[in-house]
Formats: sequence, C-alpha cells, structure tokens
Amino acid sequence: MKTQVANRLAEIRKSRGIAAAELARRVNISRQTVYAIEAGTYVPNTEVALNLARELEVTVDDLFSLQAAPANPPELLKAEILSKEPQLQGQSVRVCQVGSRWVAVPVSASPYYMPEADGVITNTDPVRGHAGLTVFAKDEISRNRLTLAGCDPATGILARMVEKASGVEIVSAAASSKLALSWLAEGKVHIAGSHLEDPKTGEFNLPYLRKHFPREDFSVVTFARWEEGLVTAPDNPKKVRRIEDLMRRNIRFINREPGSGSRGLLDQLLSKSGIETEKVQGYDRIAHGHLAAAWCVMSGDADVCLATRSAAQAFGLGFIPLHCERYDLVMRRDAVEIPAVKAFLDVLQRATLRRKLEVLAGYDTAQTGTVIA
Repeated sequence: MKTQVANRLAEIRKSRGIAAAELARRVNISRQTVYAIEAGTYVPNTEVALNLARELEVTVDDLFSLQAAPANPPELLKAEILSKEPQLQGQSVRVCQVGSRWVAVPVSASPYYMPEADGVITNTDPVRGHAGLTVFAKDEISRNRLTLAGCDPATGILARMVEKASGVEIVSAAASSKLALSWLAEGKVHIAGSHLEDPKTGEFNLPYLRKHFPREDFSVVTFARWEEGLVTAPDNPKKVRRIEDLMRRNIRFINREPGSGSRGLLDQLLSKSGIETEKVQGYDRIAHGHLAAAWCVMSGDADVCLATRSAAQAFGLGFIPLHCERYDLVMRRDAVEIPAVKAFLDVLQRATLRRKLEVLAGYDTAQTGTVIA
C-alpha cells in the first residue's frame, strides 16, 4: 500500500505565534516553501525537517508522520466472458485485453483455494455473453498479458515459465479445442490450443483448420505429444482395462464436453468397438477439462474418465493408455510479431520447459516449438 507524508507544521507554527515568513528566515528557506510543506505538496529533505523541528522545539516525529494513502477506487469495465457456463454476480475473473476488446476469464476456487483475480462480475448479459466488471487496477491488466484458451493440463507449467522469463502473464481460459479455435477466429484470445484429429488421415488440427477457417491466416506451433487414455482410481479397484469395460453396470463414467478432442476420441473408440453411447453410464455427465474430469475420479464422483496421462499423474491416479495425440498452439500469423507472443514462443524452445513437460506431465517434447503451418 502506498504511503504519504502528513504534517502538523501549520498547526504547531501557529501555536507558537510564529509567522511563516519568520520561520522561513530562521530555517533559511523561502516562505513559499513553508506554505508548500504545510499544504502537503512538498516533502522537505532531512536537513530542513531537522531545522524546522529545532526552531519549533519539537521532534521531527511531532511534525511529520507516515499515513496510508487512500487506495484507488475500483474501476468499472465491460468485457466478454470466455466461458460457456452461466456466471453469477460476484464471480471472480481474470481480465485481459485482446486488440481493442476486453475479455474476462472466470476463475474457480475448486478444490480448496481462493484464486488470484483482477475483479468481480457485477452484472451479466447472458444473451450477448457480456458482463459488467469491477476491476481493481485497470492499468495493471492492460499490458504484458496473453490469453491462452485450451484444455492442456500443463498450461500452468508453461505460464509460470513465460512469466518468470519475460514478465508476460498468461491468462488461461478453459475451453474445448473447437471452442478455443472459435474464440481465436473471433478475436477473443491470442492463442488457442487444440488436439482435434481427422479420422480419415489421422492428422491433427490442420485438416480442421483448413475446413472450418479457410480464410484465416493462422500459424500453428506444436506444444507436445501426449497419451490419452482411461483414468481410474489409484490401484484401479474396478479393474478397468479397455474401452469395453465402460459398459459394465458398476462403472460410473464422466465425459468431456462436445467439441473437445477427448469427446471426439471417445466417440471414435466406442464406434470402433460397436458400443452405443446409451450403454455407458455417465456418457451425458460432463466435466470441462482433463483436470476437471480427473478430479471427479479423485473425489469418488466417478470411477473412470478419458483424459491425458498428465491429468492422472497430477492426482496420483491410475492410467491405461489408449491413444497418442499431438497438441498444437494456434495463433494469427500477424500476432507472432507481438513482443509478448515472441517471448511466449521463445520459452517453447527452452530445454528447461521440455524437461519439466517430460518429467511432470509425461509428454513427448521432440517436436515442441516446431512451426508446422
């Protein structure tokens, strides 16, 4: 908290019956300086403060003291909410500027901590997806920030390294691959993460981008390759081994949202095995994100989910690998020249990041930082 110097110079001077001009003469300063000190617009140096105290026969502490400056009042701001979930008044958000628009990413206290936030929602417009915000320090959120949408559980590792290396903050918005790419095309985020596989070619992301965003000039950079599979409770007490086990009556499944790469993979695996979705108990139950799905298994709310090995490792859960995928980071090509984006891409080339992703998340980083489009 900022402080300011308060003083009782005028009060003590007048109690002594000393005119400002006389005090100024004794201390060898101008009368205007005395008035400026008394008005609080000028803070004297140590020598002047000591001389004033001596002439008025008081201590420096009697003349001057520190007091907390009034805090800047919260500011009001209109922003677009990056979430498909309904938001309530008082919801904490992180805020970022993308071009000329403001976007807000809701943050959750789940499972047990109060999250860092830039402000709170004061009113919402569910139809337009906009909200009125009360933000704490607008100047601090308008620079050196990038919004990254996606579902990669290792985003936090990347974000911390980028901030430590460059001072650029990453505001992460949880989203399925399709939603993240839609936000990117709409200019709501700087970077989108995706792991959408083309069932015909087995290629990731590029076929989807060519089909759905043919007029957009995107740059695509590989983040990592990961394993996705069945996540179970520790030691796999239900003995889940393969996709067909999801049909068992004693298995409660938790699914991912439509548009996510994991939902697409599940549907492919079920179709290949000839399993109807109605036979999977929990197919219609949704968790938004790999970590959210794994947390449902950790908390006992579900027996199994389909997620990455990194999500299973994060909670010490069991993991049965089923498929290898490539997770890419997509951005507009002209955004590559933004200094904050350059700093972000530089971190992708660092050996330290690759080691952390390999050890902490179990990722294959052989292609990390490779520009593929």
